[in-house]
Amino acid sequence: MFTSQASSSSFQDSIDVEEKDTDFDSEDIGGISQRIQQINCYYSIYFYQSTSLTLLDSSLPPEAEPQLRCYISRRLSKGALLGGMGNIATVELSIPEQAVGCYCCLLEQESSPDQSEDGNGWVVCFLGGSEKGLNLFRLELDKYVQGLQGSLTPEMETLESDVKPYLSLWYEESVMHIHRVVQLVQANVCFLLHAALSHTPVVVNDADERTKTDVARFIKAASLQGLVQEDTTTATLCKAMSDDAPTDLVIDCSTSPPTLSNAVSNRFCEDWIQAFLNGADRCNPFLLRQILENFKLKAIQDMNNLKRFIRQAEMSHYALFRCGQFLRGCGNGDVLLQNARAEHSGLTEACGIIRVLEEYLSEQAMAPAAVH
Repeated sequence: MFTSQASSSSFQDSIDVEEKDTDFDSEDIGGISQRIQQINCYYSIYFYQSTSLTLLDSSLPPEAEPQLRCYISRRLSKGALLGGMGNIATVELSIPEQAVGCYCCLLEQESSPDQSEDGNGWVVCFLGGSEKGLNLFRLELDKYVQGLQGSLTPEMETLESDVKPYLSLWYEESVMHIHRVVQLVQANVCFLLHAALSHTPVVVNDADERTKTDVARFIKAASLQGLVQEDTTTATLCKAMSDDAPTDLVIDCSTSPPTLSNAVSNRFCEDWIQAFLNGADRCNPFLLRQILENFKLKAIQDMNNLKRFIRQAEMSHYALFRCGQFLRGCGNGDVLLQNARAEHSGLTEACGIIRVLEEYLSEQAMAPAAVH
C-alpha cells in the first residue's frame, strides 16, 4: 500500500550542528570545543542603592571587577536592567578570555510601606562562555538567580555561609546538567529522548538528589511542552500517551552504567545518539544544548508536516499515501501519531485517518524485513 521515503537531507541538516551555521557559527563551536575544559567562570554581586553600586563579592580578578561595575552602572542608568529579568550580553574585561558572556539580573529589595526610597536591590552577574551560549540557558539562569532571594538582606549576614557558595556553583548547576546526564546514560540517551517526546514518566532509583534533578531537568528540556499547538493541553497529551504506554521508564543507578527498564525508542531518537555523544566527549555543554534544541525543532517540523498531510488526506487518497510514506521515513511515527491523536481528538474524520495510519505502522512493524 505504502512505500518508504526517508527525508535524509533535511534530517542531516538539523543534526550536523558542528558543520552547519546554527546559533553558533563555526568559529564559536571550534573555540568552545577547544577551550571548554579550561573555561573560567566568574560571578559578582553588588548592592544597588539609588544610583550607586557597592561590591559585595566577586570572583573576578581585581583589575576586571571595576570594569564590570562600570558596565553595570551604564546599563542601570539606561534602564536596561529590569527587576527579576536576566540580561545577557558580551563584555570585554581584563581576563584571559577578554570577551565573555555576561548574565546580569537585578533583584529588587522588597520595600515596606514606610520606606520612601526606591530602586534598592542587588545585581547578580554570572560570566563565562559566550553570549550565544548563555542565551541557550537563559531559563535555567533566571531560575538559579531567583534561588538567592531568601538569602539577600541589607545586612547580608549569610554572605559567607550561603551566598558565596551558591554563586560559585552557578555554572555546574545551571549549565552542566545536560552534559552530566549524557555522560551518565551514554548511548541510552535515545530512550530519554523518546520518553521526553512521548510524555513517558521517568523514575530514577538508587541515585543522589542531584542526579534525579539532572534527569528531570533533561526530560523537561527535551520535551515539547509549551511548544505544541496552543489549544492542545498537556493533560490531553499525557492522557493519550498513558493510554498507549502506561509503563514508566526506570533508570537504576545501582549499577555502572545504569540499567534501564521499560526502555522504548525509535529510529528518529537513535539517529541523534552520536551527536550527543560527540558533544559530551568534548565536554561542551553549549553544543549539547544546541543539539537538543535542534532535536526538538526537527520533531516539531515533523509534527507540523503530519498535521498538514492529515488535513490533505481528508480530501485526497494520495495525501493519505504520502502520509504513510512520511511516517515510515521519519522514524518517529509512533510519537507523531500519539500527538496527532491528542490534537485531533474531537475531529471524527481526522481520527479515522489516524487510525488507518496507526494500523499501517503496526503492520509494517510486524512485517519481516525486505530482502535486498
